[in-house]
Amino acid sequence: MFCGWARLQRRRRSGPRRHYFVVQRRNCFQKSASWLYCPLPKKGQRYPSQHRHLNLTMRTALLLRQTRMHFPRLDVDQIKIRPIEKGGSDRKFYRIQCGADSAAAGLVLVKYNLEREENRHYVQIAQFLDRQGIRVPKIYFHDPAEGLIWIEDLGERDLYGYRDESWLVRRAFYESALDQIVKLHSLPESVCVEMKEHLPAEFNAALYRWEQKYFFQNCLGRYFSVSESKRKELAALPGLREIAKQLASLPRVLVHRDFQSQNIIIRNGHAYLIDFQGMRPGLAEYDLASLLYDPYVDLTETERAELIAYYRNRLSANGVTIDGDFDFKLRLCAMQRLMQALGAYGFLGLVKGHKHFLQYVPNALGSLRTVAAKIENLQPLASFLAEVASRDAQLIERSTHLLVCSTLSEQEEARPRHSDVKK
Repeated sequence: MFCGWARLQRRRRSGPRRHYFVVQRRNCFQKSASWLYCPLPKKGQRYPSQHRHLNLTMRTALLLRQTRMHFPRLDVDQIKIRPIEKGGSDRKFYRIQCGADSAAAGLVLVKYNLEREENRHYVQIAQFLDRQGIRVPKIYFHDPAEGLIWIEDLGERDLYGYRDESWLVRRAFYESALDQIVKLHSLPESVCVEMKEHLPAEFNAALYRWEQKYFFQNCLGRYFSVSESKRKELAALPGLREIAKQLASLPRVLVHRDFQSQNIIIRNGHAYLIDFQGMRPGLAEYDLASLLYDPYVDLTETERAELIAYYRNRLSANGVTIDGDFDFKLRLCAMQRLMQALGAYGFLGLVKGHKHFLQYVPNALGSLRTVAAKIENLQPLASFLAEVASRDAQLIERSTHLLVCSTLSEQEEARPRHSDVKK
């Protein structure tokens, strides 16, 4: 495929020349090529849908070419590629089907931003976790110069996809996921020391404070339009600063950092971990809280209690001593994680334009309010969150409905149509 810019030659010179975007379509086994001319929009006009599809076509064609180059044994006639929508990540994901049968084994291609340092660690972390017997996708090829990784395709069903199943079904998957994270949390220091040199900064007081400020700025500020003076008043609560210092003073283990239902793939009844590029030294309870207080899924208190008991039993079986203040640390970590998640939803939804994240704000805010109410010195925060939730309950429900409808409309508009592209 050749792509570029051109100006169509006209017999008559009257009027300005229109610029066109040109795509040359050529099959690998064809000597001729067909040309597709798409006029660019005039100033102030939106790009027509065919340009969006051409942009995607250009990108996927290039990625297919690179796939064939690195995997020459694949049948070029059978390779198909399609984009995967994946959360708010700045990385791009593509599913590559390597056979005529849709059930045939395939690859997932990850295109990451070279400017973000943590993206470069993905391959090294995956190989490390695999050596420790933790289930993760296999790495088939890495092109660090282009920021491309070809990994094992584990399928499309994540833990989140089972959210409507009975607890009897879901519990087995949650326990499988906890089995994997316990392996990570139980790794001895001698195994982790070399890996830590290549990981992002560990959880310290500054990072915990950043998560708190992230919440006040992007959730309370951007989403709920709370005044700056009130946000500063709440952020200055001595209890929050003490929590950051207290958590930072505790012994650390390697943690996933984003251990939630959409980052756990279920394959043949077993859980696999993905999106672990943010792994760093931190508290095991932070990972556990990320799963138990996951805003994407509703867990009852009874279900949480069962999973906590299972996690503790698995830790003990691995020879890890559990401190008496386990429940207290879990509560503090849950507060931190929910603040981080709410800050992310506000930022991704209102700054980055990923509006579907905003539908999870009410659930996460309710969990944060409940957790904060059980923490000493955070009563002013818990009371204010209750006031905000009560005052804006109807607004949240109405805006969430509109956002979901808007997201569906955007997806429908972006869907390729036969009439948009000339064959």
